[in-house]
Parts: sequence; C-alpha cells; structure tokens
Amino acid sequence: MAVLEYTIADFINRESWWRNRGLLVLNIYLILPLLSSVLNGLDSSILNGLQILPGWQEYFHHPQGKTLGLINSAQGIGALSGIPFSPYVSDLLGRRASMFIGAIIVLAGVFTQALCTTVQVFIGARVLIGLGIAFSINAAPLLISELSYPTHRGKLTALYNSMWYFGSIISAWICLVAYDRTGASQWSWRVPVFIQATVPVLQMMLIWFIPESPRFLAAKGLESQAARVLAQYHANGPKQCDHLVAFEMAQIRHALNVEREIASSPSYLTCFATPGNRRRMLIVISIAVFSQWSGNGLVSVYINIVLDGIGITTTRTKAIINGCLQVFNLASALLGTTLVDKWGRRKLFLTSNIGMLIVFSMWTIATALFEETGSTVAVKATVPLIFMFFFFYDFAYTPMIFSYTLEILPYNIRAKGLAIMNFSAYLFNTFNAFVNPWALDAIGWKYYLVYCGWLCLELVFVMLFIIETKGRTLEETAALFDGVRPRNTTERKESATFSRTPQYGPRTPRLEKENTDNYFELHDSSSARSSAFGSPSHIELQEYSRVQSSVFRSHLETQSEESAITAVNHHHDIVF
Repeated sequence: MAVLEYTIADFINRESWWRNRGLLVLNIYLILPLLSSVLNGLDSSILNGLQILPGWQEYFHHPQGKTLGLINSAQGIGALSGIPFSPYVSDLLGRRASMFIGAIIVLAGVFTQALCTTVQVFIGARVLIGLGIAFSINAAPLLISELSYPTHRGKLTALYNSMWYFGSIISAWICLVAYDRTGASQWSWRVPVFIQATVPVLQMMLIWFIPESPRFLAAKGLESQAARVLAQYHANGPKQCDHLVAFEMAQIRHALNVEREIASSPSYLTCFATPGNRRRMLIVISIAVFSQWSGNGLVSVYINIVLDGIGITTTRTKAIINGCLQVFNLASALLGTTLVDKWGRRKLFLTSNIGMLIVFSMWTIATALFEETGSTVAVKATVPLIFMFFFFYDFAYTPMIFSYTLEILPYNIRAKGLAIMNFSAYLFNTFNAFVNPWALDAIGWKYYLVYCGWLCLELVFVMLFIIETKGRTLEETAALFDGVRPRNTTERKESATFSRTPQYGPRTPRLEKENTDNYFELHDSSSARSSAFGSPSHIELQEYSRVQSSVFRSHLETQSEESAITAVNHHHDIVF
C-alpha cells in the first residue's frame, strides 16, 4: 500500500480566524510589529510633506542641490550604518529585543529633529532615526513571518510593507492640516515631526507583552517554549493542542538541523556559500533594487520638484495631490495583498512590471510634451498617469518585497538575508536621493528614458528568475532553491487515494485530553518526560508528538520532516 503523505494543509484550522481565540489574540498582537512599517513610511515620507511647506523652507533657508540631497538621504545613511549589525542583534537577543532597541534610538532621533535649530542638527537627527529604523525593520517582519499562523503568513507579511503607506498617509495629511492651522509658522513642520514619536513609544511599552518567535526559541534550544507558543496561538491553548504543533515543530527542527550541518556559525558569507543561496541572494538584491529604481523614487522623494516640472506650484494643491496619492497607494497595496494567495507571487510581479513599463512610457511622453511645448493637456494627463504608475508599482512591489524575501530564505540566513535586502534598498534609495534632483535639473524629461530602459530589464528578470511560492511553508519554500523539486501532483494524489483512511481524514483528531497535560513537559535541551505513557519507548521524544496511534505518530513525524522539501500541491482554501 502506498505511503500516506501529510502536509500543513491537513492540520490547519478551517473556521474563520476571528472565531478562534488563539488566532484572534495572535493577530491582534501582530499589529505591533506591523507598526514598524507604519513608522518607516511616516518618517520616509515626512520630508516630502515638509518640503512643500513654506515654514520649513524658510526656516532652513530653502535648501537645494547637495544640501537638499543630503537631507533626503540622511535617514538612508543612518539605516545603512545599522543594517549590517541588525541581524546579529535579532539572532542573538531575539526579535522583540531588537525592536525595543530600535524604538529607543528612533525616539531619541525624533525629539532631536523636532527641537533642532540648524540644518546640521536636522540632518544628524535624520541619521539617528535611520539607525533605529534599521533594527526595527529587520526584526519586525521576521517576527511576523515566524509567529503568524501558516495560512495567514503570506497575507500578513505582504500587509507589512503595505502599511508603509499608512504612515505615509498620516505624514501627508498632518502636514496639510498643520499648514492650514499655522500657515508659515515653524510649528507647521515641528508638529508633524513630534507625531512621529507615537509609534516608538507604543512599541517600547507593549513589545514585551507579545510572544517571541518560536523559530528563534527553537534555534536557542528552548524548544518547550517554542512548542508552548505554537500551541497557545496556533492550536488555541495547550489543553486543545493538536497535531499541527507537532508538525510545525518537526519542520522547524528538521530545517534547523540541516542548516546547522551546512554552516555551524552562519555569517554574511553563508548567504553566498551554496548555489541555492546565491540564487536566493540574486533575487533578493534584484527586487530590492527594482523597488527603488522603477521610477517611483522620482515622486516618493521629490514630488515637489516633479509637480513644479509640470506647472503645479501652489502649496495647497501640491499637499492635496500628495495626500490623495498616499491614500491611493495604500488602497493599491492592500489590493495586491488580498491577491497574494489567490494569484500567486509570480503573476503579481509580472502584472506589476508590465503595467509599470506601459504607464511610465506614457508618463515620459506627457512630461516631454509639456517641457517642449507647454501643453496644458499634457499637464492634465501627467497627474492621472502618476497615479496609474503607482497602482502597478504598489500592486506587487509594496506587499511582496518583504514577503517574498522572507519566504525564499531559510532560517539560518533569514535575518542576514533580510538585512542584505534592506541594505540594498536603502543604498539605491540614497543614490536616488543624490542623483535624481541633479539629473532632473540637468536633462529634464530625458532622464525618464533611463527608467524606461531599466523597466524593460526588470521585466526580463522577473520572467526568468521569479518562482512561485504560493501554498508552501517557509521550510518547504526554502528547500526549492537547493535542488529539490515537488513530487508529481498525480503521484501524490494516487498515494493519498490508496493510503488515506477515514480514521484520520483531512482533519486529524486532536490529542487526547489526558495526554495534552504532559505534552509540554519538555526540557529546553530537547529532551522530554514520559509520565503520560510510563515508558519513553511509547513516544518519539524528539518530535513532541503524543498521539493516539503509534503508527500515525511515527508516520506524522517522518512526513512532517519530508514535507520541508515537498510542495503543498493540494492546498485547501482557508478563510482569512
């Protein structure tokens, strides 16, 4: 008889997540790390709004050229300084501790920025904020991806970077309100800066109330704590623990053991040590570059200059366009987030790149017509084209840059790979901050042609290198890059047809109540007590799997490890 194969889809919760107390509490907790993206969006966009305000321009004597470029790139310089060290903090002290440290540094920078009196101090404060954000944006997405429920992981990690625009919306509209209330007063820019302190204060106060990443705990040898976290929030408490926890723990342990065999003390060089890792890093670095060099940097940092270039010069009009664009960006990113698990990652990237290439080409033509002929029709066309371009950009790159990066990286290089992605993004964003204003002043609309050519190269790369990761766990996805391919779908179905029995079905029974009390009687050194059965021979100590049938238990543990390198081809639809 063919051997039955189990996947994560056989053990997942099938009721609405808000009806399950464990999942409800978990998703509420995950709002806190999501705020790291809000903070990043708020701070990254604040200068776009401040540059529109007459009060800020007059206070700092209308900065231009290199000074303006340095102001805009200061946060990136700070982030580049901290990103190389952030994964070591995340891996050594934990995801929560790294977020806490980042919040403290950001808060110090915010108050320095809000109270500064010279442009030099303002730039220094921006560097300090960037340094703190480096720790926050490394730890937060790791915590989300490693703590979230398996069927929620894709949406939540995609939602993470989409929340960047929520912070951007706050920034844009607060700048407009401050301008309406205070006019050209210095408080028109100081008040929006003070509001930035809200997120780091909340994270400092609440971060220790949410659970730590179970993968981090398991990597530190605290496997009983990791299992408790999974049971509490994935299986709705130890008293109702089911086989999902055993399955997840077996996958985590298998992945960690394989990774330890490859590299006992992973460093940044580990990210490039094997063909699979080099392929991963090629994709990670490339999508980081694409996220900054697709033409979006022209508007996200220098909307004031871009709108001046098409004849829109009124402060209030600029502020309204900026505010409406951020709301539109968030809506577009959320739409992409909802389609992550329906369309798949590859289709989203392809749709995004094709759309950006077409619309940016039209945007280039409209800008050229205005600069060459002064056509008012071109002006009216340019603003809608900017919105259309950001729709296609936000459709994939906003939700997917963090989500896809985390999905393709194995645990031992996940934090460092994410740091490389962040470093690459900030490096090229900093380059944009310096080069874009000079290029626009020097060659005007012709600079847009460079991005048209680059978007063609992006599309070719996506077609050749982006693989589909839909319906796979973190461990299963990571295994695809190391030369392992999913078994033929037909073979899997035949195997299941001959070996699945009514006793277990698609939803396996929960552990018996009398056994769950001893489920977590585990030492942190991966040993276990055997009081539930009286003899250690009746339980597989290393897999935490106390089940009613020894035959099912043995097969579950074997299959859960094998599934780390097997695609989930019969993924069930889950209500999120």
